[in-house]
Amino acid sequence: MPTEHHDLIHELPEHRERIHVLKTTNNHFAKLFDEYHDVTKQVEKMVGLAEPVCTQTEEALKLKRLHLKDQLFTMVKQI
Repeated sequence: MPTEHHDLIHELPEHRERIHVLKTTNNHFAKLFDEYHDVTKQVEKMVGLAEPVCTQTEEALKLKRLHLKDQLFTMVKQI
């Protein structure tokens, strides 16, 4: 079964330009963006069983990713 990708551009394609602008002009956004993608890569490895872990660890990372996504989305929506 293929792994579903959760990178920010796939999650928020309608905000591609805004994400790029924030990533290149806002250090806090860039840090959260990088952290989000690091966590996403870890989760995708776990889901794909390339790096098996207990369910609690996987769920904790998914929750962390969700909180990061919420923070990033809040920043993207601000004008």
